[in-house]
Amino acid sequence: MEAASKPRDLAGDKAQRIVNAMRDSVARRGAAGSTFDHVAREAGVSRGLLHYYFGTKERLLVEVVRRDTDIRMAMLDAALADAHTADDFIDALLRSLEDLIQNDPDFVTLWFELFTVARRNEEIGAEVAELTRRTREHVSELLEAKQSEGVVRLHDEADAVTTVLFALGDGIAMRILVEPERDFSETLRAGVACARALLTDSG
Repeated sequence: MEAASKPRDLAGDKAQRIVNAMRDSVARRGAAGSTFDHVAREAGVSRGLLHYYFGTKERLLVEVVRRDTDIRMAMLDAALADAHTADDFIDALLRSLEDLIQNDPDFVTLWFELFTVARRNEEIGAEVAELTRRTREHVSELLEAKQSEGVVRLHDEADAVTTVLFALGDGIAMRILVEPERDFSETLRAGVACARALLTDSG
């Protein structure tokens, strides 16, 4: 994406209130139902300020997911820093997934809403691809570092392993949120077995 298309500086309180209001609105109404009028009113700012900072509703949604992803990555970094064995590493991944589902299911909703928007909007699709690439590369670097430390032994290239781990986490999270009354303990156990096979290659 061209630098000119990026949102303006978002460090200020008003910009963060807008991002928070959009997050809450999408969780309640979905992306299609979250208008700039809704968000401006709930953030306590003018509609024009949303246009000033973000330009379009879709770019605002991208910024919401970007911020939340950065927060999640920082939490994962902290959790994995103390992993000294493959089991420690897998336990940290599992705790991260469980925390996401139990305490922040809106994050999963945001990602799937953004994916839907990206399929219809080429510009937003490019933004989402870049965010996905950056996240994948970050986790791949974590895996490579842990392999260098002897904590894990990757079954394949770090990039490929990361992609499969994300696919596992995303798929399990979606199914748990779709069927909240179902016991997913066996599914999680199977997911852990898959992760262990990817992170403890013996061949």
